[in-house]
Amino acid sequence: MENGNKLNQTYEVTNVCLLAGKIMLQSGAETYRVEDTMMRIAASIGIHQSHSFVTPTGIIFSIDGTDPTKFVRISDRTTDLQKVTIVNSISRKISSGEMSLKDAYEEMKQIETANLAYPVLIQITAASLVGGCFTMMFQGGWHDFIPGLVSGGVGFSCFIYFHRLVQVKFFAEFLASFIIGLLSFLFVTIGFGNELDKIIIGSVMPLVPGLLITNAVRDLMAGHLVSGLSKGAEAFLTAFAIGTGIAVVLSLF
Repeated sequence: MENGNKLNQTYEVTNVCLLAGKIMLQSGAETYRVEDTMMRIAASIGIHQSHSFVTPTGIIFSIDGTDPTKFVRISDRTTDLQKVTIVNSISRKISSGEMSLKDAYEEMKQIETANLAYPVLIQITAASLVGGCFTMMFQGGWHDFIPGLVSGGVGFSCFIYFHRLVQVKFFAEFLASFIIGLLSFLFVTIGFGNELDKIIIGSVMPLVPGLLITNAVRDLMAGHLVSGLSKGAEAFLTAFAIGTGIAVVLSLF
């Protein structure tokens, strides 16, 4: 009977750890943070010999002994740092004994399906402001602010739309940057903007994989070579897609 209770607890801990790691990895957390959170949750229950292996596409977690190793596939990744913060908070509550494993699992199941991102309209508005402000930051004139604002907002809107149509992020980024290049060229042609390069640079900034590059460097510094290189490759492909879209426009016109 005691062995049965211990086995049930082990399965419960494994499920909670995997769910926490899955939510964090899908929400843009670094690899070392995911592994550390999973091992801390297990250690708080008294399981100090747990092992985890995390890559951008999957999580492997096991507990020493006769318990089976479990694997979770990660197919979709985005940026939602609020979910990362919430899961970290739940992890601390488990460690301090303020929350049971069952309650933590139920709460994390709700977090997994919850949509905590800002509404699309606010995201597009923010992307527009980013495009206009970065155009000015890269020494563009005031005549280039409105073109950068409009191009950045329209480009980000197209990225969201194309990404919903085709679940290939690089294709959506290529088309969005292509449209940004067309709009920027159009604004300069009709005399509404002055410096084409400044408008383009500012407008594509909402598409630049800043968090991905930061996490890649952080993982490499922490010794997670597989995750660091794979995230770096993903960031490179994203930058390549953006650059190709702009290059096509410049080569055509």
